[in-house]
Amino acid sequence: MTETNNTAWYVVHTKPRQEVRALENLQNQGFECFLPTLKVQKLRNQRVQTITEPMFSRYLFIQLDDQTQNWGPIRSTFGVSKLVSFGPHPAKVPSEFIDLLKEAPPETLERMFSPGDDVLVASGPLQGLEGKYIAHDGEARAFVLIELLGRPQKLLMAVETLRVV
Repeated sequence: MTETNNTAWYVVHTKPRQEVRALENLQNQGFECFLPTLKVQKLRNQRVQTITEPMFSRYLFIQLDDQTQNWGPIRSTFGVSKLVSFGPHPAKVPSEFIDLLKEAPPETLERMFSPGDDVLVASGPLQGLEGKYIAHDGEARAFVLIELLGRPQKLLMAVETLRVV
């Protein structure tokens, strides 16, 4: 939905890790909302998992009518902390910014490591050695450059054994 004369996008500050709860509750009340997300690799239970999480931690966007819509229920919605304001005025977000976020490719994946990162081997037979992260090889393995026996060696390692230094 594009912005009309009376509607604009605003920023909702949510309670910690309750962005989805706030989104669902606001939508159930008939508000148009948008929660931009991205896919991120995280280490959970000693395994690398790809999860979807909010792009902006503790924030989502809501489209409101300046003239006719009752904004009162927003503050008391489960998961919502407050409507972001600057002084007495709620913070408006340009509709062009929301459009850009909506058009972003959903397959964006933020990996745990980037090429060139210094990494530490946290477990296994090479525990304690440091190296340079080179590249991913699938979802669970990575190439790492580690100096062994006086020479750099390109090794294929399990991603869950690595930590950023």
